[in-house]
Amino acid sequence: MAMWQLITIAPYDVDLEVAVIDQDGAHALIFACQRSISGWVNAKNGAPVEIHPTHWRLWTTAGED
Repeated sequence: MAMWQLITIAPYDVDLEVAVIDQDGAHALIFACQRSISGWVNAKNGAPVEIHPTHWRLWTTAGED
């Protein structure tokens, strides 16, 4: 499985797995996101995602590492 990277170096317009850290620990989103000029969007439908991720790695489909 790929190593998590700092969110500050996340590429634009690429399907990414992103995670957030809160009081309960780190949590990865269950859907792919893309970084855009206007913020984060759902990679599948382009809908804005109101999150402040802390780290990322390339999105892989189920069963791939």
